[in-house]
Amino acid sequence: MSGVEVITFGCRLNTYKSEVMRAEAEKAGLNNAILVNTCAVTGEAVRQARQAIRRARRDNPHARIIVTGCAAQTEKQTFAEMAEVDAVLGNEEKLTSASYRSLPDFGVSAEEKLRVNDIMSVRHTAPQMVKHIDGHVRAFIQVQNGCDHRCTFCIIPYGRGNSRSVPMGAVVSQARNLTESGYREIVLTGVDATSYGADLPGEPTLGLLAKTLLKQIPEIRRLRLSSIDSIEADAHLMDLIADEPRFMPHLHLSLQHGDDMLLKRMKRRHSRSDAMRFIDDVRRLRPEMSFGADMIAGFPTETDEMFGNAVSLAEEAGIAHLHVFPYSPRPGTPAARMPQLDRALIKERAARLRAAGQRLHRSHLDSMVGTRQWLLVENNGLAHTENFTLVAAPGLRPRDLVQVAITSHNGKHLDMQLAAADAA
Repeated sequence: MSGVEVITFGCRLNTYKSEVMRAEAEKAGLNNAILVNTCAVTGEAVRQARQAIRRARRDNPHARIIVTGCAAQTEKQTFAEMAEVDAVLGNEEKLTSASYRSLPDFGVSAEEKLRVNDIMSVRHTAPQMVKHIDGHVRAFIQVQNGCDHRCTFCIIPYGRGNSRSVPMGAVVSQARNLTESGYREIVLTGVDATSYGADLPGEPTLGLLAKTLLKQIPEIRRLRLSSIDSIEADAHLMDLIADEPRFMPHLHLSLQHGDDMLLKRMKRRHSRSDAMRFIDDVRRLRPEMSFGADMIAGFPTETDEMFGNAVSLAEEAGIAHLHVFPYSPRPGTPAARMPQLDRALIKERAARLRAAGQRLHRSHLDSMVGTRQWLLVENNGLAHTENFTLVAAPGLRPRDLVQVAITSHNGKHLDMQLAAADAA
């Protein structure tokens, strides 16, 4: 192989960071190299990264393999001891060309492979400019990194560090850069995006940032948030939900569970009633709003009744896009020291919660048949509606905004036919 290939795992923030990594590595003159940007959110994510590294070495025996990302930050020795790995970079080190210029030679020891500093010492997030997000028709922009909260199940703060925000002016410049490159949809990303601005002068909020982007860059046709913590939603964000048609009617919520006792044991900051109140308030402001959510099945000490509360919350809230994670103990987290459930029970509960999510998704698809929807067409013959529902869109050009009539669905995605003279 030649050039720089990037393999990305995990969140949309990682997708954005991978483009920064590629640009910095190329600036350093790196060639014949594979960068693996890992995720640490679950043990399965780490396993998949290790598997991908082994596969990359088999397929590219002479390439240099550099591992970075959250799993590399939190489990650096694990990756350094892999014979297939030539270097391990931390989450801060991966963003500078100097790191790629100073990589060690092949065949060095595990300790010599390591370029991982203390992420907790990082106090600022420098703006990084990219003009292209490889393989995507939506453009992701980092607005925040790190997290000041310490949920008992989560290792991510130890991979990303404490919360720090990108200055508003830099976000506006990056958004303008990407819209000038032809992107019609912008997605604001962060580890804890709704904490945006607390460390900046004047303490601007995520809602104010979104308002400013839409005001200063009228070329943005669609604006989304990647994920939010509903307890941190600010008044500006609620204004956008109510009054701004370019702010897309879909929110992905970090719910994690529906039982108040388990939410406390997770050290979440919201209760079940807080979550339901937010969802109800948003639906009153924007009836067409759809919701996605992350939920964990099989958290330590979860009883049948507690699990039932998780399922009922998803049902009562009408979560259209449910992401289910079977609980995975992460070494170094408080939850890993709590009484654990049997793995078979965790898998069974995750399957039941996913089945509930599938029923909810089918109901959501049912409700959209017979409607007209604006689609942003992807690169793979698929598209997304404004409320982030997947649509089969054969024959349409990537990046087009097209209005269609929704005719049916297959339980996974919608089917459509073009509405006359409604492409933009």
